[in-house]
Amino acid sequence: VAGRRLTGPVQGFGKMWQKSYRMNAGAQIAPEQAISTWKEHFPEFWPKGNRFAGALTGINPGDVALLDLAIGGGVKLSTGVFVLYADAESFTLMTPQGHMFAGWITFSAEREGPKDGGDTVVQALVLMRANDPLYEIGMMFGGHRKEDKFWAATLTALGERLGLPEPVVDTKTTCVDSKRQWRHANNIWHNSMIRSVLQTLTFRRNKKHA
Repeated sequence: VAGRRLTGPVQGFGKMWQKSYRMNAGAQIAPEQAISTWKEHFPEFWPKGNRFAGALTGINPGDVALLDLAIGGGVKLSTGVFVLYADAESFTLMTPQGHMFAGWITFSAEREGPKDGGDTVVQALVLMRANDPLYEIGMMFGGHRKEDKFWAATLTALGERLGLPEPVVDTKTTCVDSKRQWRHANNIWHNSMIRSVLQTLTFRRNKKHA
């Protein structure tokens, strides 16, 4: 992530998508409690095989976290995220050049219904475009489905930590803009997946000849 600029949907290549992953945490869990737990234990809720290396103090504005994401074949995609915003009831992560998508993810919790008696709903809201043509192809052929499973599993793990007996995650996906931004096709130069694969192959070759 060193030297990489932050990228929002405007700088991405593929179709623009908005995805929401929502879970009802019940009336007994306050929004502040849900977000505090999520921020303090964020890496622990990620599916097995993926790694989030952030600050030891939790999620704070200005932090940079490094990611290792399992992409199959024993290869991990190395990238990162920037903590754009954080308060008692929400926090937002933004992606750098080379990430799978250009965009941001906002994690939030709020009461729905009566202010004092309504249920707390926890949500991860993603606004994104695939960063380059290669990532766009990957998203079309299984990437979106894999991402949905990732965040559904993450919210389920959070729900279990909050004490929910059977967490249920509702997923909603909307195509906001069906056009691809070909002027940003050269984003592929920063593609972290290509660089991660080359790094893995180089490591294996050196290890074999060592």
